[in-house]
Amino acid sequence: MELAGANGPSTGQISAARPLIGEEERQAVDRVLASGMMVQGPEVAAFETEFAALVDGRTCVAVNSGTSALHLGLLAAGVGPGDEVIVPSFTFAGTANAVALAGATPVFADIEPRFFCLDPASVEAAVTPRTVGIMPVHLYGHPADLDALQAIADRYGLALFEDACQAHLARWRGRPVGAFGKVAAFSFYPTKNMTTGEGGMVVCADEAVARKVRLLRNQGMERRYENEVVGFNTRMTDMAAAIGRVQLGRVTGWTARRRANAAVLSSELAVEAPGVALPQVAEGAEHAYHQYTIRTDDRDAIQSRLQEAGIGTGVYYPIPTHQLPSFASGAGGFELPVTEQVCREVLSLPVHPALSHPDLERIVAAVAKAVAG
Repeated sequence: MELAGANGPSTGQISAARPLIGEEERQAVDRVLASGMMVQGPEVAAFETEFAALVDGRTCVAVNSGTSALHLGLLAAGVGPGDEVIVPSFTFAGTANAVALAGATPVFADIEPRFFCLDPASVEAAVTPRTVGIMPVHLYGHPADLDALQAIADRYGLALFEDACQAHLARWRGRPVGAFGKVAAFSFYPTKNMTTGEGGMVVCADEAVARKVRLLRNQGMERRYENEVVGFNTRMTDMAAAIGRVQLGRVTGWTARRRANAAVLSSELAVEAPGVALPQVAEGAEHAYHQYTIRTDDRDAIQSRLQEAGIGTGVYYPIPTHQLPSFASGAGGFELPVTEQVCREVLSLPVHPALSHPDLERIVAAVAKAVAG
């Protein structure tokens, strides 16, 4: 099988994910080290301003991780004890962790099976008098149905909080994710579509929330020793921000490459592995392809065969959050059949921008062989 643009043999292990760090990032870190300004200095301020261009100019506040971004965003928006926030169970545990750390209760809703995002009907069924918000996760880089979820939020007087940690540059009906909710959170973990080494960004719809996030990330103070609230130490370092500023200049091109790689995989796998359920994209959605996730009822065997063929893969996520020990004791009564099914079937293939055309050829051939048994 030959894919257009193949340019030589591809050998060795193909990684499931790969952070792309080059000389420019190293030089940016060296610049910070030479400056002596290490934490929450001019690089962080510049990174916040520059990242705002990706989210319709909304105010951005940088922190030390995506989970911190979710946590501080919820606190700044007024979420606390006695409140409930509806979240998907099919996501990384950090989504529900942030709600619990805010003192509120995560209420788990099911997903729809095509795009892996919150099912609006399941969300509406989960609303109670204690519900204060809905937190969709734009899982794998695919936007949730923000029109339907916003309509539910408006109907019940709820806030929308976006977990956009996997969805840099994804868009819903032409508008970037992260620009819809009262707050939104992005992650810059090493394997995300862009990285700062580790870090996160809180995107705020209004300045009052943004100011509260700034207080919370820095021991409760904006001016030194004038602590206004009890806060945390979740600041971003200037080294991380300097890396992020370089990556901002590359993420558009990398995202285009991810989309092109996904198009090749989908086109070829539809022919070579017709028994596999391929990723779909909703009308009005622009997928960022943080992950390229297939579904198959023989997932574990196929993953093992791909590993033997030198193809790295990932299972995101094998256990529903509501069944994890950290949440199971308080999650009795949840029936989330789609979530439980996809947890048994999902398998993410390499889609990152470092892949060559020969790599894509190898992936397709290996999947076809693995599926055939």
